[in-house]
Amino acid sequence: MATLYIKNMVCNRCIMVVQQALEQLGLHPGKVTLGEVTLEEEPLSKTQLEQLDKTLTGLGFERIDHQKARLIEAIKNKVIHFVHHSDPEDRKFNWSTILSEELHFEYNYLSSLFSSVVGITLEQYIIRQKIERVKELLFYDELTLSEIANRLGYSSVAHLSGQFKKVTGLTPSGLKKSRAIDQQRKPLDGVF
Repeated sequence: MATLYIKNMVCNRCIMVVQQALEQLGLHPGKVTLGEVTLEEEPLSKTQLEQLDKTLTGLGFERIDHQKARLIEAIKNKVIHFVHHSDPEDRKFNWSTILSEELHFEYNYLSSLFSSVVGITLEQYIIRQKIERVKELLFYDELTLSEIANRLGYSSVAHLSGQFKKVTGLTPSGLKKSRAIDQQRKPLDGVF
């Protein structure tokens, strides 16, 4: 099996178009998701990769190499680690500094690469991960909203509530009252 990473796939139609293009090239896609394709074939030959690249480029897509895909995964893992697993005292930091230092690339490059491959900005991804953490903390009902805001590095409860409502459509207290917290939560690797 071979895994390919494809840039600019942002919707279900993109998945369908890429799948059809692969099939027209005589390839057998096992799984096609946003940004990633698993082929039933072993690694492709240089000629097959060149044909694939030409076809994808003509459709507005681009195959990305494994180094970039690994870097995207590293960015996601660092964000998840810092949002969900770091000490509360460490929450107030500059994302651009921390990611640049941890991954040894300029933040502008990381941000540009991330948004071109994933389809949302790195800032939006960080916010969505923070919102998932808020949902988790609300679900366990052990902290006040003020403590949650402080723990996640928000400047105020109002700032947290504003971002929360923008992402979920509900305020944190509204979600808590609706008892739909568990239905609103997403797996961390499913946050986009």
